[in-house]
Amino acid sequence: MPRSKNQKLKILYILEALKKTDENNIITVNALIELLASNGIIAERKSVYADLEALELFGYDIIRTKGKNCGVFLGQREFELPELKLLVDAVQSSKFITEQKSARLIEKLAALAGGGNQTAILKRQVVIHGRIKTQNESIFNSIDRIHTAISENRMISFSYYTYKVENGKIKKIPRQDGKKYIVSPWSLTWDDEFYYLLAHDEKANMIKHFRVDKMADICPTRRERRGKLLFGVSGISGYTKSTFSMFGGEDESVRISCDNDLISVIIDRYGSDITILKESDDRFVVTAKVKVSPQFLAWVFSFGKGMEIVYPDNVVMRMKQLLEESSKLYSDK
Repeated sequence: MPRSKNQKLKILYILEALKKTDENNIITVNALIELLASNGIIAERKSVYADLEALELFGYDIIRTKGKNCGVFLGQREFELPELKLLVDAVQSSKFITEQKSARLIEKLAALAGGGNQTAILKRQVVIHGRIKTQNESIFNSIDRIHTAISENRMISFSYYTYKVENGKIKKIPRQDGKKYIVSPWSLTWDDEFYYLLAHDEKANMIKHFRVDKMADICPTRRERRGKLLFGVSGISGYTKSTFSMFGGEDESVRISCDNDLISVIIDRYGSDITILKESDDRFVVTAKVKVSPQFLAWVFSFGKGMEIVYPDNVVMRMKQLLEESSKLYSDK
């Protein structure tokens, strides 16, 4: 039989067809032959079986069925359906991924499920419309440029934007009157469903946080990064543990009294390597280094009587002042 010019692509077409199969969507050898023919490749059953065996030897889990539903399908995959469901959930719930990008990523993830029922299950799971999403479509390029600068040990420059209300309308404005920031990038971290850059600001000689979806025109410079020592003995990972909601504040060792049933909350925030002391049969005390900010105080307050700052006195006083100021807002209503 004469060989067609596309003959070398035969096994690739077969593999692509198998990726769309599962135990509920089997493809027959005759169907594979017809598929190849539609792409200008003439094939016999014997050669198709030989290609299937070659794919098996390479490591693909090709399952053959007999009887009424005689055919083949791809068994074990790089991603199982539960894993893909988890990834789809992460994509569609992420604020930093735009709605349009979410749809494209989920379409690609659904393609990894094979075909038929499993793909349909993933697509039925998708509910994107109406969720809070960033409008910055270039965020993936921003993340890539930051990672590149970190790996090359280089500082970066960028514009940074914020929002204000003008005549009842939301307006996007550049920080620093449009002057670019020049910082040393050290880490990207995930907090409150947003990506943040942790960077050293040389002029202020301090660590600052920037929301990546508010950054634009990111460019590497020729200068080497500085400021790593400011993260302290515990390093970058230890620094992020003490930072709440990416808002700055003074570093303090704060002692917190907690109900026993809040231990999971403390572990989620600080990890399981913390030291706790028994206060009573119902409560424990933990000491943690935190950045004392209104966001941290609000986090403690959100647990009501279950969590109380007991030391140091200046932080206790800040909590009292915050509560008094908040109470005045509603006292006359």
